[in-house]
Amino acid sequence: MTTLSAAILLFLIMDPLGNIPIFLSLLKDVAPKRRRWVLIRELLIALGVLLVFLVGGTHILKLLQLRQESISIAGGIVLFLIGIRMVFPPVTGGIFGKAGEGEPFIVPMAIPGVAGPSAMAALLLLTNTQPGRTADWAIALLGAWLATAVILLCSTYLFRYLGASVLTALERVMGMLLIALSVQMFLGGVAAYLHLTV
Repeated sequence: MTTLSAAILLFLIMDPLGNIPIFLSLLKDVAPKRRRWVLIRELLIALGVLLVFLVGGTHILKLLQLRQESISIAGGIVLFLIGIRMVFPPVTGGIFGKAGEGEPFIVPMAIPGVAGPSAMAALLLLTNTQPGRTADWAIALLGAWLATAVILLCSTYLFRYLGASVLTALERVMGMLLIALSVQMFLGGVAAYLHLTV
């Protein structure tokens, strides 16, 4: 996987377009002057968590005694389920559950909003398949995070000018791409386990 394709994968997983309406609803009770600061804080926390998984991913896998094939197959399944939820969102409720009162902190905006389990699994997969390319994966992560941050910081304007229907359509297209990537990841893990060539 190239650095660019890894960045695109992480960007699709972070799903900033799908998070816009959810983040706006979570920030509606926050004072307008503090909304941007809260969003920046949550984005930085999410980046810190993802960097920890990127740097410590190999050690986590060794500690859990997981094989590369297992991570690839499990990562494909998780990404497939995330993609299905993006294409066919649940009728009631959201992935974050009921929003708490007051200013959101870490949960649910940073985790699992931006740094969700699928993003963590993808980073574990990247660091385990090609551990010598940590710098490339860090560049991919920073690029995906920066694009996500720009979109979420402009969320008010995007929601106002594009509307909910356009954002929903874009999220479903991203979900379809993520499903295709997850199937490829799953097949790669099965092929590696069975010593086949795909």
